[in-house]
Amino acid sequence: MSAMETPQMTTNYHNMNGDSENIMDENKKGKDFDLSDGSSDLLRHATTMASHSSVPSRSDPLALEKTVSIAHQMSLPKEIAFVALLCSAQFTTQLGLVNTLSILHVIGSDLNITNPGVLSWLIAGYSLTVGSFILISGRFGDMFGYKRMLIIGYSWFALWSLVSGLSVYVGGKNGGSVLFIWARVLSGIGPAINMPNAVALLGVSYPPGPRKNMVFSLFGACAPSGAVVGGAFAGLWSLLWWPWAFWSCAIAMIGLALLSVWILPHVPLKPEIQNLTFKEKMKELDLVGATVGVTALILVNFAINQAPGFGWHYSYIYVLLILGLLMFPVFFWVEIKVAIMPLIPLDALSTDVSFVLGCIACGWASFGIWIYYYYQFLEVLRSQTPLLTVAQFSPAAISGLIAAVTTGQVIGRLGPGWVMFASMIAFLVGSILLATAPIHQTYWAAIFMATIIMPWGMDMSFPAGTLILSDAVSKEHQGVAASLVNTVVNYSISIGVGLAGTVEVHINPTGTGKVELLKGYRSALYLAVGLSALGVVVAALFLLKTYIRERRVDSKEDEGWMSEKAA
Repeated sequence: MSAMETPQMTTNYHNMNGDSENIMDENKKGKDFDLSDGSSDLLRHATTMASHSSVPSRSDPLALEKTVSIAHQMSLPKEIAFVALLCSAQFTTQLGLVNTLSILHVIGSDLNITNPGVLSWLIAGYSLTVGSFILISGRFGDMFGYKRMLIIGYSWFALWSLVSGLSVYVGGKNGGSVLFIWARVLSGIGPAINMPNAVALLGVSYPPGPRKNMVFSLFGACAPSGAVVGGAFAGLWSLLWWPWAFWSCAIAMIGLALLSVWILPHVPLKPEIQNLTFKEKMKELDLVGATVGVTALILVNFAINQAPGFGWHYSYIYVLLILGLLMFPVFFWVEIKVAIMPLIPLDALSTDVSFVLGCIACGWASFGIWIYYYYQFLEVLRSQTPLLTVAQFSPAAISGLIAAVTTGQVIGRLGPGWVMFASMIAFLVGSILLATAPIHQTYWAAIFMATIIMPWGMDMSFPAGTLILSDAVSKEHQGVAASLVNTVVNYSISIGVGLAGTVEVHINPTGTGKVELLKGYRSALYLAVGLSALGVVVAALFLLKTYIRERRVDSKEDEGWMSEKAA
């Protein structure tokens, strides 16, 4: 069986299940009605013909293989390696965030970065490009292949991780810091390539069902695990020399790129895409819309994250913010009037999608603030080493794994709407605990509880959001749904850090004492509390809307049943 036949396998698998269900329904109907007029023979004949047409004969191995999904063709060891490699896309995304965050002040001291607003760019710049380039990266995967894009993504991540470490050799007052910030910004494009293509490859490899739900839950669980591992290795390397945190990351990315060549299956492009020339593929990519959309995202994000370090009184910050906001209507005009295949089809932006993306934006913006000030609180106010801080953050990995497994088990019973609501509660409680924690309180009180609660918000909201959007959009827009979730998650982290920095600087513009710093940190964390509380409200409104819609459907069904009975 060649890899060229794998998409057809998944398609036939679903067709076979659908046909079988229809046959069973017809058989049930046959038992309820009197078919003594001879139509029972016709029904048996039709059932037999349908069975032969949908279920391949065991004497035809090729036909039987076509009904099996990509993952089901793999041996168990290879499937484990396959899932682990794709989950590495999520794992390394958070690793790349926290390997800098955990040693932020070590890097700042070495590169002469003293302004807290500029220091936050080392985190926000990375999340900016992760969030801004996901949508177009997913489209590139559709056009050129998911496996190829994953290899490119890991290689790109490796290159700019290498440059990040080399910035320590750049001379001049600000030369090293400028290169490091730019390297961080550009390195974020690697995870932006990896995330949507890993999700897409998982999506086409598994048919709907509990196994697929569990795989996507494990994918979400890799976020806190990657954060812990990234912070731990960065803390260890900082004891020797901090650039090795990035050089070791580059080596790991090269290893993942090579493993992708060997382990990942080749999923052939759709027939209508295979026949396109390179020039035609460029037209299908909607490069005009992508350029306008990415530029708008970058300008808005840059203005919000630049303001804390340099102040809102600089006119160029307002100009960039206004230009970015004005480009969003231009983007939608291009998508409606110009694009052959728009990046975001407007029929994919339903009210359900808007509610879910609003929840995710609020929750993950609060998480971005929480994770940034978690490390500031422990390393600056409690004077802990990066390694001790990571050790205290490590329970998040275990809690995240439990949350992911639990979510995979209950999401089919409770429904993704309730899981999303619970995730917003977790974001809210975690933010409140950190915002109100005293400096000298024991770790096992507020900080420990916040550490084990916050991963539940992360690992419940991601699969719940993905499933809700998957149900809300049509089949041809499933890739867009997954990309939208990833875009909002990572972009919101960056925006949240920028907004919190503005609040902190406004409350504590120049103070360096612990009392002043605590006042600024808490004000920023109160913003996280407000954002997560807004997420709870939006999730509750989504549940209410879903309940009203279901009641209306039930009411119409009851009316139809009563009408049939009366007739």
